[in-house]
Amino acid sequence: MDVQPVGAPLAQKRLALVTGGHRRLGGVISAGLARAGHALAIHGSHDTRLDSHLALALEEEGTDWDGFVVDFADPEGAEELVAMVADRFGRPPDILVNCAAIFGQDRLETVTADDLMRHYAVNCAAPTLLTKAFATIPAGPGDRCIINILDQRIDHPHADQLAYTLSKLAVAGLTRTMAATLAPRVRVNAVAPGLTIATPDYDGDQMERLAQMMPLAQLPQAEQISEAVAFLSGATAITGQTIYVDCGAHLKSYDRDFMHLGR
Repeated sequence: MDVQPVGAPLAQKRLALVTGGHRRLGGVISAGLARAGHALAIHGSHDTRLDSHLALALEEEGTDWDGFVVDFADPEGAEELVAMVADRFGRPPDILVNCAAIFGQDRLETVTADDLMRHYAVNCAAPTLLTKAFATIPAGPGDRCIINILDQRIDHPHADQLAYTLSKLAVAGLTRTMAATLAPRVRVNAVAPGLTIATPDYDGDQMERLAQMMPLAQLPQAEQISEAVAFLSGATAITGQTIYVDCGAHLKSYDRDFMHLGR
């Protein structure tokens, strides 16, 4: 269901496509872009049921939006998503946020070829094909940009979640490569979050202890990551950069993933 805009006409608004943009961190990023005045194409792999805070933000802002379901397990579908968005809104997106990802618990002694290929398909191949489609679809003048969501671990990788880590390292390489390749037509940057939205693997006491392990003695908030994305979406002099929103975690080396620490 679309919410019709109450402010500027859609033609005057920038259009952002956010993959995995209906829930968790993606939902917070979508809400931040809505509050920044953008129209939204919100992607989900299996559905586009909105987190309640996002639904409220879209309603409050009168955001023009639509949902798109494409399963990136078949990454070729990602290439079609940009055209689907352009068909719905009558123009291609101005902003692409590659946020959708899967996450596993494999290590070298347990990882399988299927683990590696599944993570690569969703976390790297899909963003790469989305980048291809975004960069090649006919578009008018104006600033266009891609923002990839990485992970602070790329600076000091550890042995946990090996397939996920390798896929995020690949997207870091994609960011740098495409920033050089697509300039000046498209800017390409990244945001690398630290531990932000806890899963049931963590308890409150552990989160407090983990916060004290960060150089800034706190954990980043999802809204701060969203602010970095919104900043990069309008930072017309910046390309090829990664902003770490992790309270300094990338400055340190951790032996294990955070879920195994501070217990």
